[in-house]
Amino acid sequence: MVLVIVVAVVALLAGLAANRWLRPRLLSEDDETGMAVKDLVGPLLTLTVLLLAFVLVTANGSYGKAEVASRGEARALDQLVETAEYAPDAQRARIQADAVCYARAVRTQEWPAMSDGNGSSGPSVWSTDVRQTYRPLEGKPVFGMLIAADNKRSDEREERLTQASASIPSTFFWFLLATLVITVMALGICLPRKNNRGQLLTLTVITALLTTMLVIIRDVDRPFGGIIDVEPTAISEVERQATRDFAAHPPSIQIPCDDKGVRRDV
Repeated sequence: MVLVIVVAVVALLAGLAANRWLRPRLLSEDDETGMAVKDLVGPLLTLTVLLLAFVLVTANGSYGKAEVASRGEARALDQLVETAEYAPDAQRARIQADAVCYARAVRTQEWPAMSDGNGSSGPSVWSTDVRQTYRPLEGKPVFGMLIAADNKRSDEREERLTQASASIPSTFFWFLLATLVITVMALGICLPRKNNRGQLLTLTVITALLTTMLVIIRDVDRPFGGIIDVEPTAISEVERQATRDFAAHPPSIQIPCDDKGVRRDV
């Protein structure tokens, strides 16, 4: 980073030196002739738009990964519930009950926490509990199937939590905001002072478009918070199906959690 700053400063000083000593030898124009401020605004506006577009693509990619991970986790949990049907009744009931509690904890505890880029320990309680259920099944064919489904669920949850954190550093966001301010101010300086109604309207539209793009970037960069967010639709559907599958058999145990995935007092 230091190298980039040094090179940029050297380039600026070299340009200013060339303007002072080399320009008179290369150009026969008057010293007051040259690029006006308005000639520099065009490249500045282009740079601003390119920066915003690049960052928008990056943020949108993070949003897409978060959505895919959420659906993948739900599919893996659903596969775990279905695979539990091949286990003995005691293990099947406990696995399916834990899956219901896990889904409830993800939906009601972890999802709100992810709006701030955080996770929750609630789902981990049930993922740990369900892994303990596998031990009596070791050596049986269903054991490998359950382990594979649970590992997939764990991987997808980890990816979901990773994408919950902002992919764009706050420093870079403030840099984009400063670039937008400088660009709009430079455009405003170049407007005529009289008979400028059309130019003022155009500047207002440009400002609105750039601001909207920056707001969208900020919102999309937080996949589980804001206006454009990933809803817990998939995990809610799995919760409903797991509850249905659990209730389809004579209850050997009760679901050990409340509607929010919190363990009941025994």
